[in-house]
This record gives sequence, C-alpha cells and structure tokens, in this order.
Amino acid sequence: MYELKTKENDNSVIEFIESVDSIKKRDDAYKLLDIFTETTGYPAKMWGPSIIGFDSYHYKYASGHEGDAPLVGFSPRKAKISLYFATGDTEREEFLKDLGKHTTGKACVYINKVADIDVNVLKALINRSIAFLREMYPNEKGE
Repeated sequence: MYELKTKENDNSVIEFIESVDSIKKRDDAYKLLDIFTETTGYPAKMWGPSIIGFDSYHYKYASGHEGDAPLVGFSPRKAKISLYFATGDTEREEFLKDLGKHTTGKACVYINKVADIDVNVLKALINRSIAFLREMYPNEKGE
C-alpha cells in the first residue's frame, strides 16, 4: 500500500530554514514564516524534509485514498519558492491575477522572491485556502 512521504514531524523549522544555501532565499523563508504564522494563527511545523506547513486537514478521496496534509505551506527550494494552497478551489485563480510575478503547477504556486508579489494578496490566498479546505474537509469539531 502507498504511504505518504510528506508527513508532519518534529524537525526544527528554524534549523531547516538555516540550512537553505541562498541567503536571499533564507531571508525570504523567514519573511514567509512570519506572514504564514501571523495570517493562519498556527505554529509552523515541518512536513517531510522540506515543507513548512500550518495546521492540517484529513482528506479522503472517492478512490479510498486518504491522508493528512497541511492547510497551507511553503518550501524555499533551490530553483523557486513553492507556496502550497488548496487544489480544486476555482476562486484561487482570481487571487492569483493580482499576486504578482509567479507561475503555477497543479498544487503549487512558484515565486522567485517575496518582493515579486503582493503580500496582502498572499494573505488573502492563505485565508481563502484555509476556508476552502475547512468547507471541503470539516473536522470532528465542525471547523
């Protein structure tokens, strides 16, 4: 049976950020850490070896596949910084129009640096993603 590699763990977020080679990417990672922490109200946790995630949700697909994932997160990768938001949210595209310089993949939004984007739009994307996932996957408490 398939097992997810990207699981929440107790590795240090700060140690991970400090291990980022590029000083500029490291500085941006600290900026994003502040933005995501302030916006979500949740502490940062490591997910797998390289994703910094905030809170979590449990998903279950019609196929029977299920697991846990961070509500939102980011990763300062070598090439670009990956921002993780909910997939399947049709409203996401509206926010992305005003985000600034970025590219997108199926689940990720890629930026070169924080200075390239509108931080207020990023905060709105974070909040929208959390609201969307709470709607799609309510937990036992009804959140």
